[in-house]
Amino acid sequence: MKQDTHTDAVLVSAYINGDESALSHLITRHKQRIYSFIYSKVYNRDVTEDIFQDTFIKVIRSLKRGKYNEEGKFLPWVMRIAHNLVIDHFRKNNRMPKFENKDDFNIFSVLSDGSLNAEKQLIKGQVENDVRRLIEELPEDQKEVLVMRIYKEMSFKEISKQTDVSINTALGRMRYALINLRKVIDKHNIVLTN
Repeated sequence: MKQDTHTDAVLVSAYINGDESALSHLITRHKQRIYSFIYSKVYNRDVTEDIFQDTFIKVIRSLKRGKYNEEGKFLPWVMRIAHNLVIDHFRKNNRMPKFENKDDFNIFSVLSDGSLNAEKQLIKGQVENDVRRLIEELPEDQKEVLVMRIYKEMSFKEISKQTDVSINTALGRMRYALINLRKVIDKHNIVLTN
């Protein structure tokens, strides 16, 4: 039977039923797309190759355990596995931004709702340093409020006391800081939200 014309679902089912060659057809069919996707996130051929291999090891394990039930959605399922492995790679290499000291705060906790999906996590890793530079360019009063609110987790009441301005002024500065950051982010086409 000519496997090139079969749908992913037919090939998946053939593989589950013992036809080993069905899997190599699936890999060949989707290799370019998955490989390019991984490379576009990590920009390193060796790392891409490793993650690509790991993706298919996971795919094989899941199929063998009967854990696959995404009827007709093979490629999105594999892409999700690849995506998660890319995230793991960033985490393992400590390239995910995190709070390490008082100056090392992270604006993304403001710009997202805290429930980052995988895509946003990756973007967060890629643009974290740029955003830090952008924050440095904010007017001093806006930057001060942003740091107090986001990193030091101070309330607007505490901020107003420490900076000797009204709560409304502190809120206004925070708002303008975020508006200014969003403007720069939009200008550079950095995508932070869906």
